[in-house]
Amino acid sequence: MLNLTVVIPTKNESKNLQGCIEAIGSDFAKKVILVDSQSEDDTKQIAAKLGIDVIDFVWDGNFPKKRNWYLQNHKPDTEWILFLDADEYLTNDFKVELESKIKDNSDKVGYWLNYSIYFLGKKLKGGYPLKKLALFKVGAGEYERIDEARWSKLDMEIHEHPILAGKSGEINSKIDHRDFKAVDYYFTKHQEYASWEAERYLNDINDENKKASWTWKQKLKYYLLNSPFVGPVYFLGSYIFMGGFKDGSRGLAFAILKMSYFTQVYCKIVEKNR
Repeated sequence: MLNLTVVIPTKNESKNLQGCIEAIGSDFAKKVILVDSQSEDDTKQIAAKLGIDVIDFVWDGNFPKKRNWYLQNHKPDTEWILFLDADEYLTNDFKVELESKIKDNSDKVGYWLNYSIYFLGKKLKGGYPLKKLALFKVGAGEYERIDEARWSKLDMEIHEHPILAGKSGEINSKIDHRDFKAVDYYFTKHQEYASWEAERYLNDINDENKKASWTWKQKLKYYLLNSPFVGPVYFLGSYIFMGGFKDGSRGLAFAILKMSYFTQVYCKIVEKNR
């Protein structure tokens, strides 16, 4: 059993949660914890049935959000922590590689993780890869600070990444990101994300201290968000250069929706500036 705490932030995740927990297994991590935002479905009952501890989280509209709140108020006693969404399923290959990486006594304090992407019920073969820095040593850092002051309804860090004091590596084996919620949910979620992206852009674009912590990908994204070409650039990169065409009509639809999302962010930025 690894010296690892797996933390699953949840809100109304009864559809995904049991499969997520079963994929972790009972002998993989020392602890599995749910941090729940007042779920109205059977999320807590499923966790209780599976013997998983639940910590309740009520967001006050300010910093910190869910992940940082957990790190600051419920610091685990394990060496490592993995943040895992309820629709993310650990694969055997991933677990074997993770165990190897964190036991090799390297100088790494965190690891970027790779994820498969599902769309319209099937795994995508192409498109931009999904990577997150979601595995790191306890005490090595926290997610970047964003002071919201209630300008969104999103109680968990979205695209923020941990700012770690040390080197990061990468685990190549993928976690299955099985987002099987309806397309309506996809639209609603990305409408909220687009508003958040626009607000964050306007809050941070002239803050040199915050910009200094951005990764090169964030710098490129925020540069492009100031242009109406951000959507088409994403489409060309995802569908043409990153092989989205391999998924046929699903790949085309996915790239178009993502192009629309980034165009929406651009329009919200222009609208708020005026």
